[in-house]
Amino acid sequence: MPYTADYADVEPTRAEIDAIAGPVLVEFGAPWCPHCQVVQPTLQDLLARFPDVRHIKIYDGRGQPLGRSFRVKLWPNLVFRRDGATLLQLARPADAEIIEGCRIFAADEHR
Repeated sequence: MPYTADYADVEPTRAEIDAIAGPVLVEFGAPWCPHCQVVQPTLQDLLARFPDVRHIKIYDGRGQPLGRSFRVKLWPNLVFRRDGATLLQLARPADAEIIEGCRIFAADEHR
């Protein structure tokens, strides 16, 4: 599943996120957030290189249960997960951190 351009209007539950098999990148943010907008080209490029990674883009906000369950306080917030386990979580990451996060998926595949 490639890069997802739009934020989901309805967020999944934490149980639904935890039940996803395989690699998933959960992105929390908002379409008006300048920090979120800056990372989009990097995410789009990297997710094109990892077509097996599911990308879930959540429009987060105050009091949203899914974001709070991941203790999201800054956007964008990227949660790299595989088979229900969090491998890495990045808050307001630089491009180099995002690239390193995606390398975790590649390294994890070769175990």
